[in-house]
Amino acid sequence: MTFTGTPRPPLSPYHAETELDDFAIVTYRVSSAALAAHLPDGFAPREVTFDDGTTGALVSAVAFADRDFHFRFCPPVAISCGQINYRAYVTAHGRPGVWFFATSLDHPLVVLPRLLWGMPWRRSRITIDADWGDGAGRWRLTTSDRTGTGGCDAVQTDPPPGRLDGFSGRDEWMEFLTHPTSGWYRRSNGRIGEYSIWHPPMEPRLFEARAARFPLFERLGLIGPDDEPHSVLAQRTLHFDVHTPPRRYPAGA
Repeated sequence: MTFTGTPRPPLSPYHAETELDDFAIVTYRVSSAALAAHLPDGFAPREVTFDDGTTGALVSAVAFADRDFHFRFCPPVAISCGQINYRAYVTAHGRPGVWFFATSLDHPLVVLPRLLWGMPWRRSRITIDADWGDGAGRWRLTTSDRTGTGGCDAVQTDPPPGRLDGFSGRDEWMEFLTHPTSGWYRRSNGRIGEYSIWHPPMEPRLFEARAARFPLFERLGLIGPDDEPHSVLAQRTLHFDVHTPPRRYPAGA
């Protein structure tokens, strides 16, 4: 089988659209118990059994350059900037999706998601450089804010992956790592927020990290400073629909 993604929900005037350039998912193996300690009641890590026989969970730093982000009801006064989403793969009362620890944005408008929807967004300096040469790609991320400096330097490997550690085949890891469409986060008032996205199936390239550090995951006790990523999946550009505004998650109210 070939992973075909999910049907595209109808767009409303209040939804947003954006092109994500130099897009990469940098994923780490983590302890299920360590991740569960950061999740609300009713949320649980999605576990996988890795090739070494251990069972654990996964978290990712998803970094990209937003291009022409805009709300559909507004004239196309677009926003372009770097962004990093820090997420874990979870179930919410049995439904799969991702838990967002935080989002870093390299733009002054980072204050709007915080004020309007209580989202855990913060201002960071983000630089992404990528070379998409056939078979010889390279992807570099550097980010810094008042809490520390991190990033990733990765080179493309060959051939493209058929399977990844912990997954039986391409369709399984494509669904798990590249295509969660529901996400949850803790609002500033302590309640749980939810929103959803849509994008076409990725056509990712597999990269290997030469160096990587993400202080946010380290501060949460999920990884150590010398831990190597489980995988780096990257794509030159990817369209996203963002189903705004976020809503309160009823089970977490």
